Amino acid sequence: MPGIPDEATLGRLASEFFRTLPGAALPAFDGLPTSLGAGSAPAPEPSLVQSGPSIVPVPVAPDPVDPIGSGGAEFGVPEAYAASLPSVTPPQPPSQFSDQLPVSPPGSPYYFLGDASPYTQSGGAPSVPENRVVAQSFGLPGQGELLALLADIGGERKSADLDGRPQQTGNFYFLDAARVPDAGPTARPAFDVSAVRRDFPILNERVNGKPLVWFDNAATTQKPQSVIDRLSYFYAHENSNIHRAAHELAARATDAYEAARNKVQRFLGAGSADEIIFVRGATEAINLVAKTWGVQNIGEGDEIIVSLLEHHANIVPWQQLAAQVGAKIRVIPVDDSGQLLLDEYQKLLNPKTKLVSVTQVSNALGTVTPIKKVIDMAHAAGAKVLVDGAQSVSHLRVNVQALDADFFVFSGHKIFGPTGIGVVYGKQALLEQMPPWQGGGNMIADVTFERTLFQPAPNKFEAGTGNIADAVGLGAALDYVERIGIENIARYEHDLLVYATRGLSSIPGVRLIGTAADKASVASFVLAGYSTEEVGRALNEEGIAVRSGHHCAQPILRRFGVEATVRPSLAFYNTCEEIDRMLAVIRRLARGKGKVAA
Repeated sequence: MPGIPDEATLGRLASEFFRTLPGAALPAFDGLPTSLGAGSAPAPEPSLVQSGPSIVPVPVAPDPVDPIGSGGAEFGVPEAYAASLPSVTPPQPPSQFSDQLPVSPPGSPYYFLGDASPYTQSGGAPSVPENRVVAQSFGLPGQGELLALLADIGGERKSADLDGRPQQTGNFYFLDAARVPDAGPTARPAFDVSAVRRDFPILNERVNGKPLVWFDNAATTQKPQSVIDRLSYFYAHENSNIHRAAHELAARATDAYEAARNKVQRFLGAGSADEIIFVRGATEAINLVAKTWGVQNIGEGDEIIVSLLEHHANIVPWQQLAAQVGAKIRVIPVDDSGQLLLDEYQKLLNPKTKLVSVTQVSNALGTVTPIKKVIDMAHAAGAKVLVDGAQSVSHLRVNVQALDADFFVFSGHKIFGPTGIGVVYGKQALLEQMPPWQGGGNMIADVTFERTLFQPAPNKFEAGTGNIADAVGLGAALDYVERIGIENIARYEHDLLVYATRGLSSIPGVRLIGTAADKASVASFVLAGYSTEEVGRALNEEGIAVRSGHHCAQPILRRFGVEATVRPSLAFYNTCEEIDRMLAVIRRLARGKGKVAA
């Protein structure tokens, strides 16, 4: 057959293919096809966080699902949606050889050099530039070129893009907006979801015999191996109480804890690590501000403004304070899309307004609020502002100084860190004036039976033994996010959300709740004829985890005439194929098939 290389060429190719293991770049050869010569893609680099051998998951054949379109050959992307999406250059799909690879133990992704910790990176892997994921296919070095040649021989190569790379149809990961500008043959995609997924061991779980799809990220996020390893390392090598001993482990634990505080400061763009207070989570963070600054500065007749979008944690503490001191709660309304009405907000502001406390991203609708405008308008009226960032920090770049927020709070478990750890950022001048809200050890400078002198912030707000290990784990989670780049995360998640929204909108009986133009990774909906619990149960039977209920945000759901929604919420380790699995179940329910028994 014409175009088939001679036997010697094939033999030499196979020899080079195996000779290059376990990672040498594929050399160029004169006389070979251009896909195998100079300028071909270099060998895969290590996955994002692993300096040792990567865990190579064993591919599992997808369970049959109800089709939702005639196209999307490889990842189930319907042609109707694919045609409306931007043109992309997909990543190399998982290789058919992957299931022949042994599962290797994970490496130790240690990022903590230079941050006062002996927890060091092993393996001598090259550093990865910030804001960029190093792409890695599932296959072996040179494997893509070999498969391309075999496809040519078998006549299976349907088309090629302009620079000669194989064109894979249906594999839409929306990468063109998130690619590093092409810098020649060594260029890499800016985001590789396959590499990211290998960093999250729980994604290999099966639920009801099906591969787990984790669409409950607004409730809590999964943890990368680097966070799991960091917690293990702390307990194995550093575990001690902090600040109060002269021995070695106390020094290690203190250094690790304070290094985590420094990482939070940098992540939020705070001016000083002294502006960062560790608490149990965003709920405790808001309560701290209410019971210190609030009690000190809000009195009878004063007003507190919240929005209709708020989580109960940003409503109840202010109601309690208002009842205690005689203040009033006023509420910013939203339009029919779920976005704040700034004109109405302006009418609420007056000299009695002491505090505005507003979410940056709605946990129930995904609405991204115009928080900078909210802050500026409040400051013009003489009020302070607390920003609830529990749902924003994992999706958007936050800089508290650029926002000019007076307080900013978030929870670690919403940004791939451990549960039981959260953060209050407060402007240093405000923290210095605020009284402590709990009393005990660690937060004191001197105690007699007549009086107590308190430590300056942040220590005066951290009474007793804090959650040391999980603070360190939060630092590891922020390291991980910074390695990927929050901008890369935002671009990828945006395209996933667009894809999910289009799919849901096409299903008869689906009503989307919250359709603001600026949203982040939440697609709340209800399905005619079904309770939200029934939809959640049907999805769970297929291994798909979503939240169904009121999401601790009853006021905003009632604004849209519902008591509960189904809430798929996305993260950067989710894929279009997972969305298609969800859509298939909802389509089946919408046709009246497979209704779940109560």
